[in-house]
Amino acid sequence: MNPWRFKLLYDRECPLCQFEVHFLQCCNRHGWLNCEDIPAPGFDPAVYHTTREELIDVIHGAFPDGRIVCKMEVFREAYRAIGLGWLLAPTGWPGLRWLADCGYEWFARNRITIGRIFGRKCESGTCAVPCANIQMSE
Repeated sequence: MNPWRFKLLYDRECPLCQFEVHFLQCCNRHGWLNCEDIPAPGFDPAVYHTTREELIDVIHGAFPDGRIVCKMEVFREAYRAIGLGWLLAPTGWPGLRWLADCGYEWFARNRITIGRIFGRKCESGTCAVPCANIQMSE
């Protein structure tokens, strides 16, 4: 059995992703959150039944049983895994879920500009993958 309860799939080349993963790992006292780097040598997106481009477009996460989630649900599950689920719990409530999901989608489309505003640049250019696949949450 895996000791982790949730795995975050992230792009270490994205400065905003680095910042968030660093915070999550600092709070990951029990090791229940696992983070996997998408551009790492040997990373195979087929394991998650997707492509690298889809993983770069929006954040994805996986459970030990193989279930995959994406977008805002990833953050809810990651925070739950580190024991801070209460911080994002309201983003899953009816009404607020829709707002939070729309907010994430806006963020994902504009993350490069947002990163520049806060002095964080994507040096490799991998963050600039067009977000053509972003659609409103189900």
